[in-house]
Amino acid sequence: MTARHIVFAVAPELVLLDACGPLEAFWRAELTMAAAAGVAGGSAVSGVTGGSVGVGRVDGPAGASAASGSDGASGATGTSGLAGKPGALAGPVAYRTTVASIDGGVLQTFPELPIITERLDSLDDQPIDTLIVPGVPIDEHCTLQPELVAWIRRRAPQARRVCSVCTGAFYLAAAGLLDGRRATTHWGEAPHLARRFPNVQVDADPIFIRDVGRGEGGSVVWTSAGVTAGIDLALALIEEDVGHAVAMQAARRLVVFMKRPGGQSQFSAALAAQASAGGPFEALHSWMAGHLRDDLSVERLAERAQMSPRTFARRYVDEIGRTPAKTVSALRLEAAARVLAESRRPLKRIALDCGFGSEQNLRRAFVLRFGVLPLEYRERFESAVAPRRESASVVAETS
Repeated sequence: MTARHIVFAVAPELVLLDACGPLEAFWRAELTMAAAAGVAGGSAVSGVTGGSVGVGRVDGPAGASAASGSDGASGATGTSGLAGKPGALAGPVAYRTTVASIDGGVLQTFPELPIITERLDSLDDQPIDTLIVPGVPIDEHCTLQPELVAWIRRRAPQARRVCSVCTGAFYLAAAGLLDGRRATTHWGEAPHLARRFPNVQVDADPIFIRDVGRGEGGSVVWTSAGVTAGIDLALALIEEDVGHAVAMQAARRLVVFMKRPGGQSQFSAALAAQASAGGPFEALHSWMAGHLRDDLSVERLAERAQMSPRTFARRYVDEIGRTPAKTVSALRLEAAARVLAESRRPLKRIALDCGFGSEQNLRRAFVLRFGVLPLEYRERFESAVAPRRESASVVAETS
């Protein structure tokens, strides 16, 4: 197979994790594919230092390094690769990646760690399989780099797919690539994206969205939520390219809790409950999380909170921003999803323990929220704690 060229088009003040997370996912997939192909005896990982985040390109500098670093200790070079290192890959198998900016050279990132990038115009004669635009800090008065917007507008039609991580969606929108499409970004910036680009159908809820456009041959545009959601996006791209097994192996190597589906909400009921710490319902939320199989009706919760049902329901919505029933449903669904991903526990037991009462109710809740049945969810998103049986030829370990 021909290695796919993944280009990260980055702007000044790049949010580093928006790029490094996906880069690392592609690299882990590359290692898995190389091991399956028998490249370098499966020993390529011995040539990777802790901060390496790239995929091999034989004509580029070796390893990955910060502008002030050396020997691949940290950061990321513009063209990542391991050529010339002991035990390194002879050449890319599945992916090669390039991190590039308008001016090339040293680029300052949001954490103030400078990285080395290539010039975007140096890629004019190179095919791009996947174009990814990571995020930058955004506020109401920020100005997007016009040269990068113009480059994206010019090169995006030549790429098989275009993606953004977090606020990188602002660049895609400015280039006109999101007009009439559904798109997501970090939940905190979604209202700003919608105001600034009213032709974009902004959905703040999903972790990532794959929009195929209209008509035959419509281009595919992916947008993701903030920061770590970029890893989920990259794993989905890997699964689309080389299959579920390789994506899951990459997820395990990244020690990702589980590979989350794009439709999973950015918002966690458990986190929302924690965010109310110190508020009037802090103790109630802790109790609810430990009693999911109990009666959690408004009447029972009101009794626990020592209020009348009407007063409790009104105050809860005012304080939390959602109804008690929605919090209960979200907590139960998150708990069930976690158990499915971590264990082989029977559905009947999960349904009872998480408060659904029956397998039928559990199935209905999963189809409504995730669009898949519980067992399909487990098959696709189980974590390394409960690994499913996969082809040894595909998931061979590289050590």
